[in-house]
Amino acid sequence: MMKSKADEEDYWHGSKFKAFTFDDEDDEFSRLKESKQTVNSIRRLVEEDDDEDDVEKVSWSGEPIGSISWSVKETAASNQRTDREPTFPKINTDTTSLSKSQSGYSLSYLFKGKTKGGNFQILTDSLSDSSVRHYAPELRKPKSEYKDYVSDWSPEETVQRLQQGKAVSLEKFRSLQDKLLLLDFAVSAHDGNVITAVLIFLKRTLSKEVLFRELDSRQTALRHFIHYLTETRDQRLLLELLRALGRMEDVALLQYKEHLNITDENKRRDFLKSCLSLPFSAEDAAHVQDHYTLLERQIIIEATDRQAERGGKMEIFQKFPRKASILNMPLITTLYYCCFYHYPESEGTYSSPLNVRQTFKISERQYFVTALGARAKLKAWFDVDALFTSRNWLGFTRKKSPLSFQRVVDILHKNSAPTQVLQEYVGLIDDADTRISLAQKHKCHDIVINTYRDMKDRQLLRGYRGKVERGSAEERKIDELISNSQIRWKN
Repeated sequence: MMKSKADEEDYWHGSKFKAFTFDDEDDEFSRLKESKQTVNSIRRLVEEDDDEDDVEKVSWSGEPIGSISWSVKETAASNQRTDREPTFPKINTDTTSLSKSQSGYSLSYLFKGKTKGGNFQILTDSLSDSSVRHYAPELRKPKSEYKDYVSDWSPEETVQRLQQGKAVSLEKFRSLQDKLLLLDFAVSAHDGNVITAVLIFLKRTLSKEVLFRELDSRQTALRHFIHYLTETRDQRLLLELLRALGRMEDVALLQYKEHLNITDENKRRDFLKSCLSLPFSAEDAAHVQDHYTLLERQIIIEATDRQAERGGKMEIFQKFPRKASILNMPLITTLYYCCFYHYPESEGTYSSPLNVRQTFKISERQYFVTALGARAKLKAWFDVDALFTSRNWLGFTRKKSPLSFQRVVDILHKNSAPTQVLQEYVGLIDDADTRISLAQKHKCHDIVINTYRDMKDRQLLRGYRGKVERGSAEERKIDELISNSQIRWKN
């Protein structure tokens, strides 16, 4: 259906849509231009209002800001606030009064967001000014935390907090009952650090008599206290404690340990002599007596040997110079020294090994091991052999040792004993397998050959023939044994 020209005109003029023309401007761009014009007009109005000189800034009381009365009131009000609220920090200012010319802030500034100089700023810029500092009030701590400072914990709670590593004050516990409860709870907690902390507090706040009496019935706390005094080297108080408890043997041992702090050997000897009268147990008294006797003997031997070494009277000191003094050496070291340097001496001298053995009741086994090591070190094989020789009541001699001969072979081998010496003692080992193993290790061929012969094992003997040197005496011996028809071989 065709529309008339008049209807088309009515349609375009009555519709909300407009026909397209190149002269039309974008609607959004037009609205943006209108908004910009509006903002510029508002800025001009603001600048015109602030440029008026007849606008006067006043305080909330109606008085002009910057006047004398306003400054006095502001100063008084500030002092009152300071007295009422001491927790707020004080803001330092350069001048006691703020004149109108100096202040750039007013009600119009806060609402319009600009400075007196005319520069346009937003409100947030004024609040973030570096010259203006804002302080928050100090918040009160939770009431439960103040218990740490007023110390209103019970003894049990105090021990629990000590276990947790928190700081608590023990000064609140003033009565003896509270202090003992504190100690008992610390012992029940099985925490050595807490027990020691409480004991230090009791040591400082109780008399020695009361403290010693109460510790006597608390053995765990007593052991901790003794250990604490020992570590801190409070020798005087420790001796008083042990005497108060009647532990006289411990007192004697504690006094005996003082010899460790004496460096001069003569003064140490005299101190040990004075310790002989202390109330030791029977066993401890014997040890102290031996210690004194040994040091006295060492002083005599050291003086004699030093003089002989300097004078060159003894050849052994020239071949084997002494590397250290014998003073304050252990008993076995002293015995080894005497076996090394004074082995041939008669039993009547202080430095004789036999005299040392007799005086200090050294066992046969310990003496044998020490003498064997010393004489093997010197390669004195005759003396070594004499250690093993013993005679029976019929006058026959035989080799005898308090050690196993396997151990003897090891000692001799460590001291570089020759094969001829080792072979003699390897052959004395009872077990055949051990004897063969050690003989092969130390190349004692005769021991291996004789053992295979005694076992009547021709196959092992033939196998071992390939391990000896060709044309050697050992090879010829094996050949003779294999061809011997009188031996009844088992294979």
